[in-house]
Amino acid sequence: MDILLTGSVAYDYLMTFPGLFKDQFLPERLEKISLSFLVDSMSRQRGGVAPNIAFTMALLGERPRVMATVGEDFGEYRQVLEAAGIDTTLMQVVPGLFTASFFATTDQVNAQLASFYPGAMKVASKQSILNVQPRPDLVIVSPNSPDAMSKFACECYDANIPYLYDPSQQILRLEGSELARDMEGAYFLFVNDYEFELITRKTGWDLEQMLQNIKVVVVTRGKDGATVYSGEKEQFIPAVTEERIVDPTGVGDAFRGGFLVGYAHGFDWKLCGEIGSLAAVYCLEQKGPQNHSYTLPEFVKRFRVHFDDGGKLNELINPKEKS
Repeated sequence: MDILLTGSVAYDYLMTFPGLFKDQFLPERLEKISLSFLVDSMSRQRGGVAPNIAFTMALLGERPRVMATVGEDFGEYRQVLEAAGIDTTLMQVVPGLFTASFFATTDQVNAQLASFYPGAMKVASKQSILNVQPRPDLVIVSPNSPDAMSKFACECYDANIPYLYDPSQQILRLEGSELARDMEGAYFLFVNDYEFELITRKTGWDLEQMLQNIKVVVVTRGKDGATVYSGEKEQFIPAVTEERIVDPTGVGDAFRGGFLVGYAHGFDWKLCGEIGSLAAVYCLEQKGPQNHSYTLPEFVKRFRVHFDDGGKLNELINPKEKS
């Protein structure tokens, strides 16, 4: 299956705060908030939603394509992605601009405050799904320049190309009418539980109305697992117990990558979600969204400690083998 990912490509500047954000806010003074957090550490990581998802997909044997606009500082990043097995042909360098940058500070309970500088991403709408050859089987419309997200969703809808809508960080920038327009006709909607509530509030759509317009809705809930809704069916996906918690950045993207690999193999929603659940934990156990690694046999072995795949994951190790 040919899966095309659109979305942000960024350098992530990740910092850790030794306290709790919630202890620093004065509820009666929120309108005059002015805070500076002294952090203990900082690292620069390769990130962005589209390559984060693609990275996990590549680890699990796929070769996804990423379409995005990037800056003149992207050369080394491109080499890393290609070496990982990701097709970067459609990642276009924009002269005179830097690649987008994500600045995130995480506290001791993994609460996170972040800012995002779009850089080259702000001209992503100059690209077009309709120009992509060969035609993709599924397009991922993930956080990007808002006009690009709307354009890509519209192009997929008009061209009858199935797409996954993942507005996440851009929900705050999008109006309810824009969210409803781009959800309508999507094959998948992926959100976390907080984002689900935001969308409900902005659009007035409850889960029932979402499922009248979207085939599959996936809501992730961190340590409380995830739920896959399809028609009248509801499938709970438990979280995998981590060996250690290092960094939550990119965990949701890894879940999406694992889920999409299951989808590409034609697995049922339960198994897709379980693959996503384990892929997410591998990311959680490392610093940054693209520093986890495993072989396919290692992944399958750990998977079977937690879930019963009925032998289906043999197909990941040997794609010619059908269980």
